[in-house]
Amino acid sequence: MTSPIRRRHLLDLACANLLAPGLALAQSSTARAALLNVSYDVSREFYKDFNTVFAAHWKKTTGQNVTLNQSHGGSSRQARSVADGLEADVITMNQHNDIDMLHTRGGLVPANWATRLPHNASPTTSISVILVRKGNPKNIRDWSDLGRSGTQVIIPNPKTSGNGRYTYLAAWGAGVNGGASHDAAKALVTRIFANVPVLDGGGRGATTTFAQRNLGDALVTFESEAPLITREFGDGFELVYPSRTILAENPVSVVDRVVDRRGTRKLAEAYLQYLYSPEGQEIAAKHSLRPRDPTVLTKYARQFPKVSTFTVDEVFGGWTKAQAEHFNDGGHYDQVILAAKGR
Repeated sequence: MTSPIRRRHLLDLACANLLAPGLALAQSSTARAALLNVSYDVSREFYKDFNTVFAAHWKKTTGQNVTLNQSHGGSSRQARSVADGLEADVITMNQHNDIDMLHTRGGLVPANWATRLPHNASPTTSISVILVRKGNPKNIRDWSDLGRSGTQVIIPNPKTSGNGRYTYLAAWGAGVNGGASHDAAKALVTRIFANVPVLDGGGRGATTTFAQRNLGDALVTFESEAPLITREFGDGFELVYPSRTILAENPVSVVDRVVDRRGTRKLAEAYLQYLYSPEGQEIAAKHSLRPRDPTVLTKYARQFPKVSTFTVDEVFGGWTKAQAEHFNDGGHYDQVILAAKGR
């Protein structure tokens, strides 16, 4: 049980976060509702634009002004903050495991939360890709190249970041999906993590390390992050699509305990449903998130090349099993890190 002092501290942290750049607020002198979206690290630009459009839609359809607040960080840290008392009306993550946590820790969402919206409650997807320096001087073409001696790879920490977990599973799963044994896949992942000089807490921190601090020969990140890096840091990078990669679903849910206590369920549900609207899907595509709407996806087909993908369910038996076997204490990831340090 979270103490009142602990909950107050978490809420103070949330307020500080909400006043930071990237906060989406709709100014009005009339009565307004408020909603907090707790999300993962690299989604802030998408939700900043989405919030503006949704606020206008909500005003037009209901006559009510709405304040839409954002909180961003490493996905698992964000989920734990909500479990510990951060009062999110909605949670928008990049893996199902982080929302499942809210059910197992306090029953903040029901066990069947992922069945309440289409496409496994995931309005968008992305894939794990490799970003390299201009000219690709290390000739990095696939996951195996990231395990070569003398190559530095920037990956966020899989213990705290969904981006990092997807990277780990992408490299492992690509091997298995291509016919390698799990032992061979684990050996490759060990070689890759032996080449990681620093494990940042989230995807945005890893981007800063690679693009601003100029550390590393390659950055593994979501496809949706690559154009943002180019816009912010220049065109000194190239995007490499591996021969096989993982499909990253971006699940969303209302936080039932919070919306029912605050009386914001109608607003929170409308907010998430609007992600599936043509307008929401267009904004997603413009931010390089792969839309579910086939019409919008066709419109942006040149932006999203067809690649061979696999899912966590297909290779690892689902997120619950992957978490238990790979990322819980003593799991395969801990073993990989210990072996990598010994190389």
